[in-house]
Amino acid sequence: MQYIDKNTWPRRGHFDFFAPMSNPFYSLTVPVDVTALRQYTKSHSLSFYYSMVFAVTKAMERVEAFRYKCRADGQIVYHQRLVPSFTDLTPGSDLFHITTLEAGEDMADFCRRAREESRRQTEFITRGPWDEDELIYFTCLPWFPITSLTNERDMVPTDSVPRAAWGRYEEREGRTVLSLSLELNHRLLDGVHVGMLYEELNAFLRAL
Repeated sequence: MQYIDKNTWPRRGHFDFFAPMSNPFYSLTVPVDVTALRQYTKSHSLSFYYSMVFAVTKAMERVEAFRYKCRADGQIVYHQRLVPSFTDLTPGSDLFHITTLEAGEDMADFCRRAREESRRQTEFITRGPWDEDELIYFTCLPWFPITSLTNERDMVPTDSVPRAAWGRYEEREGRTVLSLSLELNHRLLDGVHVGMLYEELNAFLRAL
């Protein structure tokens, strides 16, 4: 992590414009073609959910803007990594818990570790050796498709943690598509950065 000098930060003007707003957050939903991911996870016996969490995490890491964070003390920081924190159902129960672990660089390894960590977790949520604003919050509603989603939150304008969610994927003209919903802080992220994320995610999935 490094601290950023706001006086020389190119985004200073945009940040200052959105900073006085009590609700600087916005949400949007984009369709993602996950045909290749679905085929890959099936052929490699991987969890589609964990694989999608990994793919979105790596795509966000590749867009520099997603690694800038604003803090309550007014500081701007830049992280070298992002850490997925995702909901998961407790086996045999309708209650969920929140599992957090580093993504690493290998999708299959992440899926294995995510499954192991989630299965042995006994608490609703655990803490780790990472800063809160390194996290990405993930959730999934696999029982039905979604067109948008908002998350509960304390309305803290410095909240820099992206929220990512999706529902059940759908078959459309021979392709598998799901809607990826994002909630972001406009102090740090604009539509152009979502566009970059979209391109990085598509590139990651095509490479499979």
